Amino acid sequence: MIPRELLATAVVPGDTAELRCYRHDGAFQLFLGRTELMSSRVHESERQLADLVLAAVADRVAPQILIGGLGMGFTLAQVLATVGPAARVRVVELVPEVVQWNRELFGHCAGHPLRDPRVEVQVADVFDAVCAARNSCAGILLDVDNGPEALVHPDNERLYGPRGLVAAREALVPGGVLGVWSSADSPEFGRRLEGVGLAVTTHHVRARGRKGPRRTIWTAQRR
Repeated sequence: MIPRELLATAVVPGDTAELRCYRHDGAFQLFLGRTELMSSRVHESERQLADLVLAAVADRVAPQILIGGLGMGFTLAQVLATVGPAARVRVVELVPEVVQWNRELFGHCAGHPLRDPRVEVQVADVFDAVCAARNSCAGILLDVDNGPEALVHPDNERLYGPRGLVAAREALVPGGVLGVWSSADSPEFGRRLEGVGLAVTTHHVRARGRKGPRRTIWTAQRR
């Protein structure tokens, strides 16, 4: 059996569990406590989050895109591969070490997207960033925690609650799209999105193309 190598640890603000970065058999993994948050081997659904949001705003020449949660950079990389040279992409990440690990440990897995000059990185709470981004974003992509009904970090609940969803709606320009990634389906969350006046579509995708666990992505457009 190939042993798992611990590369680095971090403290998540407001959480008692330790965030750990491992390397195992050539792949990188992030764990919070005993929960695996992500792996560099399983990222197809994160790319599809970008594709689904950007398909709805493809006619924008210079869109402003906000990504909540850097993760291992796969969503960011797909956004950059899709938008044009005039786009501006802001990535908001709560844990500064995650930004550092993307730069120093596993950024090559996604093609080092943080090196792209269109990218701005903000170390902050995604909720606060969304509340401050009024009427400015063509797309908002949220891949925070394991989704609205599978929270590992309890403070993230406010991002997926009515207040956070109203703030996301108000941060979008007319016709802009909010995309939300989740490890599990939640019809109740879909209804919550509709309840704040967004036009909602639910997408079921696979973590590894046509294989692997099923993930859910909601796209919600501001009318």
